[in-house]
Amino acid sequence: MELFDRPGTGERALIVHLSINESFSEDDLSEFEQLVISANVEPLATLTGSRRSPDARFFVGKGKLDEVKHQLHETCADIVLFNHTLSPSQQRNLEKELEVRVLDRTNLILDIFAQRAQSFEGKLQVELAQLQHLSTRLIRGWTHLERQKGGIGLRGPGETQLETDRRLIGQRIRQIKTRLTKVNKQRDQGRRSRQRADVPTVSLVGYTNAGKSTLFNALTNSAIYAADQLFATLDPTLRQVKLPDYGELVLADTVGFIQNLPHELVAAFRSTLQETIEADLLLHVVDASSPNRQEQIHEVNSVLKEIEADNIPQVMVYNKIDCLPAVDAHVDKDETDSVNAVWLSAMDGDGINLLLETLSTLCHDENTRMSVVLKPEQAKLRAKLFQVAQILKEENRDDGCWVIELNISNKYKHLLTTI
Repeated sequence: MELFDRPGTGERALIVHLSINESFSEDDLSEFEQLVISANVEPLATLTGSRRSPDARFFVGKGKLDEVKHQLHETCADIVLFNHTLSPSQQRNLEKELEVRVLDRTNLILDIFAQRAQSFEGKLQVELAQLQHLSTRLIRGWTHLERQKGGIGLRGPGETQLETDRRLIGQRIRQIKTRLTKVNKQRDQGRRSRQRADVPTVSLVGYTNAGKSTLFNALTNSAIYAADQLFATLDPTLRQVKLPDYGELVLADTVGFIQNLPHELVAAFRSTLQETIEADLLLHVVDASSPNRQEQIHEVNSVLKEIEADNIPQVMVYNKIDCLPAVDAHVDKDETDSVNAVWLSAMDGDGINLLLETLSTLCHDENTRMSVVLKPEQAKLRAKLFQVAQILKEENRDDGCWVIELNISNKYKHLLTTI
């Protein structure tokens, strides 16, 4: 049974980008075109225009709709991509009127994620995001789902097809969440063992295509997939890095962020981003050659705040200095002589040694060795310390208190404020 009676997908696209209330941005359009190419779709033509507000039925006005029809006839495109968020009814009306598949920005990003997911966990997360997005489209989306159908073994008494689809999607969403919970428990065990072994975790974050995977390969001598395209990395990758005068740390490469990242994607990929949430330090990788780097930095910080990772220490890493004239690898420090930015080229390897030295210094400063006394009623705190800190020695006193000598990351020192 087909869930949707819809036109087939295509690989040759017509792009529609409107300026709503005079908010046109050439950079937004350029980024969307990169998204289209990253989805292995050929953009044949781009239609731009402006409206004070979107049309309730078709998003675009009647004149622009006729223009889209004309361009479809001229270019023989088989899909129309909107650099906007369409309502279910707008998407349905457009497909009925244009007789080709219509996708909005969220659909396109979901499609790219579906192409890039490699691991079992990544595929589950993509399917979860797709189903959560789809479930919102069933309410007022495709009218053929409303009609009553005869079906064996699927439908409850008196259910319409819409109710059946909604129930089946809900069941699948619950199944996926159960499976992801099991995967998350395995990840949590790995993180706890690293914490007990006092191995710091550093996570690479940044705007998509900032060069995180290239930097990851340069730091770890790995060969994970890196390409000049949006969302080249989807599944998190962890490797050990040997630091000068310190020891080892675990480096995590994670999915890149983008402006207007669909909320359901952030929610679905929360378990992947858990490596970021639990990290001791974030390396915020920035494309130093991008004219929009400040906006991209702001967008990344917004997502970090959404996943509650904005309180983790950050070091800015300005990558791609090989694309800038007369900029050498160097380190920026503040008035307290603390490093707040490293300028380098992951492609050329210029400045990698500066970043490794910075990480070594920060890891030395990150942990504090101390002794604490816990009362009998603080058993929960004791259990938490065993999870997040390296316990060097523990003694039980006659009064029931614990005397614990530990090595704890500064990130978790706030736990000790209640003592």
